[in-house]
Amino acid sequence: MNVYALLSPLAILLLLLEIVYCVKKKNGYYSFQDTVANLATGIGNQCINLAVLFFVYHFYGWLYNNVAPWKIPATWYSLLILLLLQDFIFYWFHRVGHTINIFWAAHMPHHSSEEMNLSVGLRASFTQRMFQFLFFDWILAVIGYSPEMIYSMAAVHLFLAYWHHTRLIKKMGILEKIFVTPSHHRVHHGVNTQYLDKNFSEFLIIWDKIFGSFEEEKEEVCYGVTHPPRTWDPIYINIQYWKQLWDDAVAADSWWDKIRIWFMPLGWRPKNVGQAFPRVGYTRESQVKFSSKQFRNTKPYIIAQIAAGLVYMFITINLTMPLTITERLIMTAGIFMMTIGWGGILRAKKWAVALEMFRLLYMLVTLIAILNAHGMAEWIGWQMIAGLIFVGASVLWMGFFFKSHALEGEAIPVHPELHVSA
Repeated sequence: MNVYALLSPLAILLLLLEIVYCVKKKNGYYSFQDTVANLATGIGNQCINLAVLFFVYHFYGWLYNNVAPWKIPATWYSLLILLLLQDFIFYWFHRVGHTINIFWAAHMPHHSSEEMNLSVGLRASFTQRMFQFLFFDWILAVIGYSPEMIYSMAAVHLFLAYWHHTRLIKKMGILEKIFVTPSHHRVHHGVNTQYLDKNFSEFLIIWDKIFGSFEEEKEEVCYGVTHPPRTWDPIYINIQYWKQLWDDAVAADSWWDKIRIWFMPLGWRPKNVGQAFPRVGYTRESQVKFSSKQFRNTKPYIIAQIAAGLVYMFITINLTMPLTITERLIMTAGIFMMTIGWGGILRAKKWAVALEMFRLLYMLVTLIAILNAHGMAEWIGWQMIAGLIFVGASVLWMGFFFKSHALEGEAIPVHPELHVSA
């Protein structure tokens, strides 16, 4: 069972409710372009989680069956203890993620949004979950928890932290003393000098208070990272810091520097390459958020594509569907083409239109072919007719509105002078 597939609809529902409320209140908490980038990153991450699930069930299964001295039964109290253990382990995993280069590369995408809302909770790194299970959570299998229990509780733990990504909930009184609240997590996403690398806890804030990493929210939080990606492309958002480390490793003179750069403190660089990347905090007053010109009438188009894309994603990751690994990989390729196309449309790139036309046909044909192979759709059936209507309407919309000479929105330079840390 893929618990992520069960919790994802609830996360989307909460997101929609917050968007409706924020639009009604006109509080400016949501940027359309940033929200699309968040959703695109989250959708891609859901597909990556299938590979993580395969790894956990095999590697953790071996540890559980061959190393664990006993098997812990799934009772309410053992699962509660598992949640607390996982929360404690995650605190250190999270803290290391803000300390060592390679772990920051796996974590940074989640922090790269310059907004704070529930969609940011979906802006998950493609590699962080694998790093968590590979380097930290394995101890739980050695203790005696089954892979199913560990993977499922990890999803629950992640969902318990999802609602922290909101600006609607202010302080929460006595709960602030024990549990992580939105106020605590807003601090964690802040690039204000006093907020950098604070509040690593996900469920119980007591870990930060015990180990000296707690900071209370006082000054208005400025969200983002000290070296933002300045793009809506979910692939680049995820590889930015990896590429940075790789380029420095290649340019390093000594083999020792080529190796140790990955495990050095955050921002360290070989001497012959350049100075360490400064981690200078800044405030909302000095921040210039990234935005770009997009094709005219992009919003209705992408909203419709997100709705269709979510259906396609849920079919891909739903393990109750009798799909093979190869079929899921074929569908995952369509999902990544889709999210890359959205990033291009938001930056009015001509190639994005061509990519969209190709991936629309690709996703329709692969979906019908795969469902047909399992007796769940016909080549000449309502699924194909509905799909052809959707694809046709999408192509017509792009042909009518997506013109290079007719753009909308405001373009902010990739390296604005006022952005003190870029």
